[in-house]
Amino acid sequence: MLRFLLRRIGQAVAVVAGVILLTFVIQRVIPGDPAVAAVGPKASLEQLAQARHDFGLDQSLPIQLWNYAVGLLHGDLGTSLHTHQAVRHDLGAAFPASLELVGAGIVLAALIGVPAGVLAARYRRRSADAAIRVNSMLAVSVPTFWFALVLQELFATKLGWFPVAGEYTSSLDQTSPLHIYTNMTLLDSLITGNWPIFTSLIDHLVLPVIVVAAYPAGVIAQLTRAALIEEITQDHTRMERSLGFSERSVLLRFSMRPALNPVLSVAALVFAYSIVNTFLVESVFNWPGLGSYAVDAIRSSDTPAIAGVTLLVASTYVVLNLLVDLVQSMVDPRVRLS
Repeated sequence: MLRFLLRRIGQAVAVVAGVILLTFVIQRVIPGDPAVAAVGPKASLEQLAQARHDFGLDQSLPIQLWNYAVGLLHGDLGTSLHTHQAVRHDLGAAFPASLELVGAGIVLAALIGVPAGVLAARYRRRSADAAIRVNSMLAVSVPTFWFALVLQELFATKLGWFPVAGEYTSSLDQTSPLHIYTNMTLLDSLITGNWPIFTSLIDHLVLPVIVVAAYPAGVIAQLTRAALIEEITQDHTRMERSLGFSERSVLLRFSMRPALNPVLSVAALVFAYSIVNTFLVESVFNWPGLGSYAVDAIRSSDTPAIAGVTLLVASTYVVLNLLVDLVQSMVDPRVRLS
């Protein structure tokens, strides 16, 4: 177990190091000069030279890479050229809102996808299986921004069941101000007992969470179905049936646990994909998360912010993938031998 853990940690460190190198290269090859973006095109040569010195651009590339890596180890992601604040501070304010949205979406996707996959495997080649497969394929293939706009137009604009956009009703900042502890509005409103903002947030969450959950739910349903069908054709399931266990027991008691391994392995990938995929969702629903911050950074060619978002998403994926590997190794000891 210790050798397996060390090997996975070593792989994770190698991936993060590669991402650090990649983000450094991207910042140097993107057209435009960060010094000019910081001081403005009308700045004097002295101001431009000072800005290049402050950013360390007057040093050789190996030294710049070394300083960049050392700064990252100390949590220094640079200063945003757009907000003129530390990128670490900006990400700390924006990322929790995205985690809130994506986390709720993944939970909803699991609650829908796993039972749907089990149902499809139990009744494979029947009408229930066909319906689940068609719907899961639609959920995977429908463009995110189109689905978001359709839900917004139908349930918000025409029916008026849910708010059109935003995190919660803005007037509540005056009548029920929220005390910030975690930058996750849902959690902060629960901690402080701010029920007006909590209920308003739930209303605003419904539509974007459904959009975020669509793709993961389709992937999880298809993968659960495939994994269970493969598992129930193994020799051990034939033995369990011969011992008198019902088909339900064979499916849920004996086959479900090993079948969840591929589902768990794809969970980290789907979560990381959803964080990136939510950029469009946040733009449509005006959700104040990482996506909105990334869009503003791209529009303003804010290379430190773009690199910070890239590092954060990549590191999140690596950490989640490591956690999934550890969970898999505890669920199925055979994983440690892979």
